[in-house]
Amino acid sequence: MTTGTAEGLYTQLCAQRATYLERARDASRLTIPTLMPDEGETAHKKFPSPYQSVGARGVNNLASALLLSLLPPNAPFFRLMLDEKAKREMDQIDPTMKNQIDHAMSGIERAVMGEIETSSVRISVFEAIKQLIVSGNVLLYVPDKGNVRVFRMDRFAISRMPDGSVDKIILRECVSPATLPEELQAQVKGAMASHEKTVDIYTCVKYTTEGKVEVFQEVKGIMVPDSFGTFSKEQCPYIPLRMMRVDGEDYGRGYVEQFFGDLKSLEALSQAIVEGAAASSKVLFLVNPNGTTRAKTLSESPNGAIREGSANDVSVLQVAKHADFSVALQTMSSIQERLSYAFLLTESTIRNAERVTAEEVRLVTQSIERQLGGIYSVLSQEFQLPLVNRLMYRMERGKRLPKIPKDMVKPAIVTGIDALGRGNDLNKLDLYLAGVGQTLGPQVLEQYINLREYLDRRAAALGIDTQGLIKSEEQLQMEAQQKQQAMMMQQAAQHLGPGAMGMAREQVKQQGEQQ
Repeated sequence: MTTGTAEGLYTQLCAQRATYLERARDASRLTIPTLMPDEGETAHKKFPSPYQSVGARGVNNLASALLLSLLPPNAPFFRLMLDEKAKREMDQIDPTMKNQIDHAMSGIERAVMGEIETSSVRISVFEAIKQLIVSGNVLLYVPDKGNVRVFRMDRFAISRMPDGSVDKIILRECVSPATLPEELQAQVKGAMASHEKTVDIYTCVKYTTEGKVEVFQEVKGIMVPDSFGTFSKEQCPYIPLRMMRVDGEDYGRGYVEQFFGDLKSLEALSQAIVEGAAASSKVLFLVNPNGTTRAKTLSESPNGAIREGSANDVSVLQVAKHADFSVALQTMSSIQERLSYAFLLTESTIRNAERVTAEEVRLVTQSIERQLGGIYSVLSQEFQLPLVNRLMYRMERGKRLPKIPKDMVKPAIVTGIDALGRGNDLNKLDLYLAGVGQTLGPQVLEQYINLREYLDRRAAALGIDTQGLIKSEEQLQMEAQQKQQAMMMQQAAQHLGPGAMGMAREQVKQQGEQQ
């Protein structure tokens, strides 16, 4: 990859990014203005506040829901899976070897989840998800050490291949020259203007056709020493994310963009009602200039005073816009209901009644979560898998994880769209059994349904490891045998007396030896 072209390439890619960035800023103004500020705005500037809070509440609620689904607490969101060929070879050598390997891989999964919790990955991911919802694009940097960094869309430019894979990423950061290597500071200061206090450093990430990723940094057309590196795609520390994929486009679309019309209408109606309510709340008395009552007498009189005058000379100014405000409020209510469905605000979508069953709440929640199926599909492939691969590589380099054979063991995502699919399987299974039991009775269930198979399928639908939880067939047979032996000894004691207990024990012992 040639150097000296990073700044020019970034400027060229920024021209293609302009329309996406403008839409992101429009969406940010209606939700959380600080997520994507206008060009040149800093944290010290006062940001405008929207007249409604539905957008901000929806973004935070949806981001929390996605965070809990993508990075669930106290449970791995991925599984290390053995290759089918490796499974067959192990079964031929030693059938018990697979259980030992599964146990070892489970320990690796817990170690990776511990790395996520201790390195504050969840905090950075929550910030990144909010950027995705509003702007549709964000860049994560997972260093070898330290916390994950989040770069919003106005700080990087990206180009993709026609199939959607990444071609190159240019990241721009504003730093002080003192933070640069000493051998580079003199050259950079010589290229800087007298009024410049900071300098832009460009990080170039290039994906090659050989499946490698080349990374280097450049300042004022000068390559930063020791900044060049080569990674495989699984090891690359830069993870570009997008919310909604559009075929043939370099950037994704934000979730808010789909509901921009409702948010804009709600903002305009909220502003009109707030300003109208402020005007209606103003109390203004009008005095007839030709009457006997004087305005000075009214203004100077304390409460409860007695003055000479006529009530017909005094009137109160009224807006008389109640009917118009009622139309605006009804329209706002319908818009808020639609936005509540979109942003998973379930408390606003459940009907207001005295008897709302838990089944109604569950059905409403599930119908809303199905809207996220497409989002889960994109994020599982472009976020969860790269994050797992990068964290495992970082832990292997830090000697906190054993080296894993990549050709035999690969991570597989078990949350998101896959979890929704398992949830639907669970609902169908429970509905089937409940319907059979209500229609044909519990005797038919006991006669035809395999209870062990039902327990296994229910555990699989919930993603629960049943090892050591559900009794094996050998354990059930042993317990049945022990129960039968106890009944035999009890019957012998009742019919033959205490002296027959020894004979019953000897008979049971002989039966056990024969079996």
